[in-house]
Amino acid sequence: MGYSFVSGGPKMWLLLTVASLISALGTTHGLFGKLNPESPEVNMNISQMISYWGYPNEEYNVVTEDGYILGIYRIPYGKKNSGNKGQRPVVFLQHGLLTSATNWISNLPNNSLGFILADAGYDVWLGNSRGNTWARRNLYYSPDSVEFWAFSFDEMAKYDLPATIDFIVKKTGQKKLHYVGHSQGTTIGFIAFSTNPTLAEKIETFYALAPVATVKYTKTLLNKLELIPPFLFKIIFGDKIFYPHNFFDQFLATEVCSRQTLNLLCSNALFIICGFDHKNLNTSRLDVYISHNPAGTSVQNVLHWSQAVKSGKFQAFNWGSPVLNKMHYNQPTPPYYNVTAMNVPIAVWSGGNDWLADPQDVGMLLPKLPNLIYHKEISFYNHLDFIWAMDAPQEVYSEIVSMLAEGKK
Repeated sequence: MGYSFVSGGPKMWLLLTVASLISALGTTHGLFGKLNPESPEVNMNISQMISYWGYPNEEYNVVTEDGYILGIYRIPYGKKNSGNKGQRPVVFLQHGLLTSATNWISNLPNNSLGFILADAGYDVWLGNSRGNTWARRNLYYSPDSVEFWAFSFDEMAKYDLPATIDFIVKKTGQKKLHYVGHSQGTTIGFIAFSTNPTLAEKIETFYALAPVATVKYTKTLLNKLELIPPFLFKIIFGDKIFYPHNFFDQFLATEVCSRQTLNLLCSNALFIICGFDHKNLNTSRLDVYISHNPAGTSVQNVLHWSQAVKSGKFQAFNWGSPVLNKMHYNQPTPPYYNVTAMNVPIAVWSGGNDWLADPQDVGMLLPKLPNLIYHKEISFYNHLDFIWAMDAPQEVYSEIVSMLAEGKK
């Protein structure tokens, strides 16, 4: 690899990445001109976004065993069924990498899973993973400290999910809930439900959108990040929050992206890592997506993902030496996660055009799931279509609602 990487290598592959994105977008069609007038939700918090559409909402703080304070949100019932306020089945929605609970409420109510489920008669809860905009507090550490950011998806699975799910189960008085995860939200589900049997018993069904376990075949920027040696990774990105804006802007936005909308996509880490699909992206909502994403994660978490690309394995964070790994895991190498140990019934929706949850990785995952009850591949879907596509209600959400209804009988 040598030093050429620092002296000009990144520019070339980042330019190539975006060039390929742009060609995929077909900018000659004039699809990306000026942004529409700003949507009101751009400057709102999660509670305000829910209230804006006339839905009830509740906000709670969940404290994890290691001191992180996670903001979680509830839509206890919908607009269509507000008369019957009795106990309802609980559905918990868990977002993916670099995002937050806003993912589930960023479109119009008839297009956002959070609102659709509330209107279908469910008690809807929205989770947030440590380090994002709504989960950036800790009892012991300030977000200005390196210690605060010393986590990856391992800790989200070990601490965040159990604390949140236990809180919801106690608050609602229900023994079980339905779990919907997107992207990293499925990853932490796989880990938590395969390593924590007590937690797994509280899950009725796991609905996995764009599931991610191994990322051996990913075609996104993550497979470029794995080329960066760990010491250089920390030099480029620091050791706290993953704020890649300047890094990307420097190489991409200034040289490749000209139009206003495209410029926003080009310099937005979420779209660079996940890709985008102009045909299915509601550009009138783009300002909402951009204003709330990326919502933040740790450099260590992104480093963990780049390790996963390199190893092709589904395993815990590698602390960089056998001695450090032994301190954390009592063994010289990070332990593997075994999804075959997860017995929760799972339904999977995957995308044939997903650069992050590549069909080959999904193909390796499915046979390992002992209780797979459904799988649908949507050939033209990419990674973000599952949360934002204009046709997601027809392709995915209506099926989730039907399966939930079957379970109620």
